[in-house]
Amino acid sequence: MSKITINGVEFSGSSISISGNKVLIDGNDVTPDSKTITISVIGNITKIEGNCKQIDVKGDVGNIDVTSGDINVIGNVNGSISTTSGDIECENAYSISTTSGDVDVNGNVTGQVRTISGDIKYRK
Repeated sequence: MSKITINGVEFSGSSISISGNKVLIDGNDVTPDSKTITISVIGNITKIEGNCKQIDVKGDVGNIDVTSGDINVIGNVNGSISTTSGDIECENAYSISTTSGDVDVNGNVTGQVRTISGDIKYRK
């Protein structure tokens, strides 16, 4: 189980889903009072999906698929990262996609990297 912080409140779990106004961790409702959602994860997580302002992960991730929000992963993304609107920064990943945002990769991408409106940077 990973340590998950949503808007300053700590939980543990392995999967985060945001649907409408509901935030679920491993199927349990942990919806905060605020409509603006920020997520911080320490440890490995299977998936994060939905809509939030900011995601920070210190660990490995399976998949991240959010409508909008900046994504920062210090670790590997074993699947894909996708956001419609937001910047993405990560280590190694399988594939990365954003419609409107910059992509900054500190390692390798084995699949595709796509952005329609943004810059792509590789440091390695």
